[in-house]
Amino acid sequence: MFDQKFIIKPAGEEHCQYAETITDEMERSAQARGTGIAKRSPEYIKTKMREGKAVIALTKTGDWAGFCYIEAWGHGKFVANSGLIVSPDYRKFGLAREIKKEVFKLSRKKYPESKIFGLTTGAAVMKINSELGYYPVSYSDLTTDEEFWKGCQSCVNYPILMSKNRSNCLCTAMLYEPKNVKKAEQKKRSSEFKKNLSLFERLINIKRAMFLNFAKGKKAIEKVKDKVN
Repeated sequence: MFDQKFIIKPAGEEHCQYAETITDEMERSAQARGTGIAKRSPEYIKTKMREGKAVIALTKTGDWAGFCYIEAWGHGKFVANSGLIVSPDYRKFGLAREIKKEVFKLSRKKYPESKIFGLTTGAAVMKINSELGYYPVSYSDLTTDEEFWKGCQSCVNYPILMSKNRSNCLCTAMLYEPKNVKKAEQKKRSSEFKKNLSLFERLINIKRAMFLNFAKGKKAIEKVKDKVN
């Protein structure tokens, strides 16, 4: 059960003081997991807070506990809930799930007609997404907005993404559709995904191993070429 000692709400100007702490933790978390993450600057996070496009979690004593923000792409046709991060001190309270719920509600309020999508390497985030009505899709179902894909350039897995012509990578794409899919059908898809989550996790691990081996092989070939030249 979620511990009620946290306050989760839309972020504002008064929360800009936490921006650097948030971006530092995003980077540390990505390094610890050995996975890619698009880097964001403290100024970028502050902008999201000022625009009312972020959710922050604080303890009742005022300590930062978690964060997530909203990005709109393709003239608002697509929305992403990005940068979900929880402070290491508060990762055993179900906080990530509650933050995702709040940022999802905020997204639906601000962009009621938009499709909401996400890219993630984490099984825990995929499970939370499925509870909200997301289901796995191919990359071709996501936004074609060049600015979105530019955001992947700071990710360590960007070479893999480009080698696949942006059709695949280590991340799994998930999508929530507000109106184009009947609620019953969307619920069915989400339910089927949850039932097969463990299988899906194994497939992700296989894909990760394949892509990383591909990347290593490509680097080895490049080294040989450099020596020959």
